Amino acid sequence: MAENVRIVVGVSGSLSSLAALHHAVAEARRLDAVLVPVLAWHPVGGEFAYRSSPCPPLLREWQQAARKRLDTAFEQSFGGYPAGLRIQPMVVRDDQPGRALVQVADRPGDQLVVSTGRRGRLVRLFHGSVSRYCLAHARCAVTAVPPSELLEALELAARDGEPMTLPTRWGRAAHSA
Repeated sequence: MAENVRIVVGVSGSLSSLAALHHAVAEARRLDAVLVPVLAWHPVGGEFAYRSSPCPPLLREWQQAARKRLDTAFEQSFGGYPAGLRIQPMVVRDDQPGRALVQVADRPGDQLVVSTGRRGRLVRLFHGSVSRYCLAHARCAVTAVPPSELLEALELAARDGEPMTLPTRWGRAAHSA
């Protein structure tokens, strides 16, 4: 049992983050480590808006919604939290997910797992890249999980709202509706 090893993984609910979650679960099983899935959230409208008009009951609702998103990611990926793993889920209030992940993965034996995603230049300009932030600032090992070709196709289809054609193992196309 690896008492001092934690696998910290960023979870947002995106398809790319679910790929990172799968990688982190496999790594936690392989090392018999604690899995620490982290979902960073912030008040609707941002911290500045909340500070100007605080509402603690609303803040609790937002935090519960974030926890539900984290639970949903496990439900979608594994049908629930995987059995046989030590899991310490965390919902962290921070408007910068990369910063939140680096702060959680602060122990010498930690490993941080993030998705690389496939966001456009405009989104990265305004929101930055979580994986780049983690690679630049983490004090532990960082694994950046790239999206598979299937994830890229699914994200593109979901964004465009069009039926997609997926390659099959035998080279023929399979259509999804």
